[in-house]
Amino acid sequence: MACPQSLTMASHIVGYPRMGPKRELKFALEAFWDGKSSTDELQKVAADLRCSIWKQMSSAGIKYIPSNTFSYYDQVLDTTAMLGAVPPRYGWNGGEIGFDIYFSMARGNATCPAMEMTKWFDTNYHYIVPELGPEVNFSYASHKAVNEYKEAKALGIDTIPVLIGPVTYLLLSKPAKGVDKTFNLLSLLDKILSVYKEVISELKTAGASSIQFDEPTLVLDLDSTKLQSFTKAYTHLESSVSGLNVLIQTYFADVPPEAFDVLTSLKGATGFGFDLVRGTKTLDLIKGAFPKGKYLFAGVVDGRNIWANDLAASLGTLNDLEGIVGKDKLVVSTSCSLMHTAVNLVNETKLDQEFKSWLAFAAQKVVEVNALAKALAGQKDEAFFSANAAAQASRKSSPRVTSQDVQKAAAALEGSDHRRATNVSARLDAQQKKLNLPILPTTTIGSFPQTIELRRVRREYKAKKISEEEYVKAIKEEINKVIKLQEELDIDVLVHGEPERNDMVEYFGEQLSGFAFTVNGWVQSYGSRCVKPPIIFGDVSRPKPMTVFWSSTAQSMTSRPMKGMLTGPVTILNWSFVRNDQPRFETCYQIALAIKDEVEDLEKAGINVIQIDEAALREGLPLRKSEQAFYLEWAVHSFRITNVGVQDTTQIHTHMCYSHFNDIIHSIIDMDADVITIENSRSDKKLLSVFREGVKYGAGIGPGVYDIHSPRIPSTEEIADRVEEMLTVLEKNILWVNPDCGLKTRKYPEVKPALSNMVAAAKVLRTKLAGAK
Repeated sequence: MACPQSLTMASHIVGYPRMGPKRELKFALEAFWDGKSSTDELQKVAADLRCSIWKQMSSAGIKYIPSNTFSYYDQVLDTTAMLGAVPPRYGWNGGEIGFDIYFSMARGNATCPAMEMTKWFDTNYHYIVPELGPEVNFSYASHKAVNEYKEAKALGIDTIPVLIGPVTYLLLSKPAKGVDKTFNLLSLLDKILSVYKEVISELKTAGASSIQFDEPTLVLDLDSTKLQSFTKAYTHLESSVSGLNVLIQTYFADVPPEAFDVLTSLKGATGFGFDLVRGTKTLDLIKGAFPKGKYLFAGVVDGRNIWANDLAASLGTLNDLEGIVGKDKLVVSTSCSLMHTAVNLVNETKLDQEFKSWLAFAAQKVVEVNALAKALAGQKDEAFFSANAAAQASRKSSPRVTSQDVQKAAAALEGSDHRRATNVSARLDAQQKKLNLPILPTTTIGSFPQTIELRRVRREYKAKKISEEEYVKAIKEEINKVIKLQEELDIDVLVHGEPERNDMVEYFGEQLSGFAFTVNGWVQSYGSRCVKPPIIFGDVSRPKPMTVFWSSTAQSMTSRPMKGMLTGPVTILNWSFVRNDQPRFETCYQIALAIKDEVEDLEKAGINVIQIDEAALREGLPLRKSEQAFYLEWAVHSFRITNVGVQDTTQIHTHMCYSHFNDIIHSIIDMDADVITIENSRSDKKLLSVFREGVKYGAGIGPGVYDIHSPRIPSTEEIADRVEEMLTVLEKNILWVNPDCGLKTRKYPEVKPALSNMVAAAKVLRTKLAGAK
């Protein structure tokens, strides 16, 4: 298909962060949800953000500026709204989907729970999983993509509207409740394509000259049937997209050879986008057989990390590609959407100039993309390239990056095993003698609500407005309040509530060497929830104990077991911006040794239960099966390193967040934790199916009994029913009763009744089990 307009030496951004440089959208959303602001006020904040982003890219010289990458909650949920695929429980009766239905699907409401949430590929971003079945009547129910295109056009900016591709949308969906789990979601392709055609037609009418379909599932190991669905979809859409530049965008990994062949022969496509940062083998495929006359969107600027691009190296890669695809067929791009990186380095006031020269946030990456495109067009900014080369050299030679002692200690771990000497069943017996817990013991995952007052205390202490003595007194009072509440609720294994902690990774990173921190380096995790990942720039070690004071203080306030709360090495790694100058596993081993020191100090201080959270273990799993075994081997080994030295009577817990676990259950068992708590409530109890299929699990396990990501309060009966279902596949002596995750983001009026109902449910079932003997 002939391309309607030239793409000569063009630049392109796959997507951009939508929260705002100072989390403006977060605060607007939360005010709206709390009833403190109107729909108009929320929409005004959103429109201002979109305007600012489009103008920023336009002034930087970007030719292909994306629209419809903004979202009030999640881009997959936006697609569900576009297709009118609202589950019946939300009571939608047709028409344009408004905020009430949209946010009910995302967050639940008083009468029904939210839709399932899970990780977006191998990132820390969570998407809302579509629930589909043969009965869904798809209809064009959200005109957001067209409205945003028109909005940008009214500002004088012609954008490339971005849609999640139809096949990726279906492959990321799940069968709706009551639909057979074997239902073929791809059988719905023709139905949803009719809606896509309507959207495309409206975009063309509005004046769009280009369109981007994100099809990142093409990087997965797909069978031939799934691959044929891409051919079917784009053949079906060919006449609809006639006259448009059509970009099919992939990201996050190499495209397998068979998928590359399918992708590059798709009907109607004029260009293909690849992640050439994480997909380095894709370069060989491009060099071998890139279709003549098609446009290559080369993702050479990393959308997943915050390091400044090595412009000289990228320019070399681009020059090679130019020789393959031709001078007028190459477009410089980001490896993926920039939503996975921080927004703007300009807002970082506390990093020194040398360190800042090593970094590039989303705004700076936009400039890098355009600088590379200009250099290819013969307009190289020599001063910019020279400054970049100096920064690259400075980082390589900086003495603050390397510690020979740490390097040596981590290197010594390779090839070893690190397992506790006694098997888990014998350890659990020894622990029960010491802890004397009831059947179905209750606990929480760690954090308790972070009140406005608590955040103020931490903020004032950091700003030196209150003394250390005042700070410690305030935190102790909060811990005491949380302990008293748990004792009143009659929870069996307590937590101190983590009032001293800002974030489960940042808190530890601040006390470890080799980490740097931002003031405004926020990244969206889900909805309005943002995290501020630390930057691991150098070798990691622990100068002194990090949690012992607070954990031992908390234990002194109660006779019940108090959990020491730590974040595990794999999660610290996966939830940080990690140095890219050495393999990730080497950095992970360094962190594991630091956490090992902390575990052993907690044990010496009399803490008998220690939770080492590995919320992100599954998240780091490579997308391609051929790379997964190696990752799991070093990730699981890193966890075992942390607790190999403790006594049998010390109970090691771990916790994992929203993800698909069944395919790595054997690696989870291999972690050899005494107790694992795990997300379960939003995922239709998928986790339990693995035990029904005969997997034997001998350690303690607490599949979450209620969803903490929703304000909804579950009843005692609902929780009891959930636990009874668990008891059909799990032994009563290994089952724990706990929420899905930490309670940090909830409010006390939600937390108290929910936990009260949870404990009541456990007691009801204990009585029932005792009577059944």
